[in-house]
Amino acid sequence: MKFSVFQISRKGGREKNEDRMGYCYTRESGLFVLADGMGGHPEGEVAAQLALQTISALYQKEARPLVGDVTEFLSTSLMAAHHQIIRYAGEKGMLDTPRTTLVACIVQGTSATWVHCGDSRLYLVRAGELLTRTRDHSYLEQQSAAGAARTDRINRNILFTCLGSPNKPVFDITGPVTLQQGDKIMLCSDGLWSGLSDADILRDLASKPVSDSVPDLVEAALRDGGEHSDNVTVIALEWETPDSFESTRGISTDSIMDGVFASTIQAGVLDTMVEDLDDAAIEKSIAEINEAIRRSAARRS
Repeated sequence: MKFSVFQISRKGGREKNEDRMGYCYTRESGLFVLADGMGGHPEGEVAAQLALQTISALYQKEARPLVGDVTEFLSTSLMAAHHQIIRYAGEKGMLDTPRTTLVACIVQGTSATWVHCGDSRLYLVRAGELLTRTRDHSYLEQQSAAGAARTDRINRNILFTCLGSPNKPVFDITGPVTLQQGDKIMLCSDGLWSGLSDADILRDLASKPVSDSVPDLVEAALRDGGEHSDNVTVIALEWETPDSFESTRGISTDSIMDGVFASTIQAGVLDTMVEDLDDAAIEKSIAEINEAIRRSAARRS
């Protein structure tokens, strides 16, 4: 694989940065993930960090060097991250649980597949056009999609799902989508897109390399938010663009040996939580997913 990548996170006008992002890769597979810890609940940054570490640990275990079933992996790892957050809150005796949104993308072979829960987004730009973006799990987006006449009174921050909630997370998986040379994939927290239109985002992503467009977008979002701006976090990649390898951000995995795993995701103080990943929780996640699939199939029949 060959890709260029750029990532940035800014605190904005908040007291602390509750966003987390990073990427991992093997010779034949790459994982890109971003989480936005939710305000209004305790330790959002812990929820976001736990989500990244859990998914990264499972990816390291599974990608040898390919993830066998990408859709199943994304479903299972998201649910495992959710259970890790619940477990963390239970062990600390917390009355309210830490919560986070999540968007994660796996690129391998010539295709990309992604999962999202909440309102952290993924944008896919090709040849100057917005090929697709994720749809937020918010009441505002839900009403807009349904063609409601009035959506201006709905708070965009009200989500109906997230990781760490007492309720089972709702999530969507998209793909696999076949990639073409020059495709750009951007994962971002709502601190970026809340002040910028899709047209604004497309204009920058389409006209410049991600190493130039992402910083410009971040600065525009921070200006729009002013002194009370939200955390703004972005990780973006450009797929198989030969010119990108003239810069230090160009990555080629051709020379990586089997079994080698690289990651920018920092373990930090929560490392023991992930090293002690609960297999029972993972098995429970798989069972829940299979049951949801069974019920969905039964309704369709």
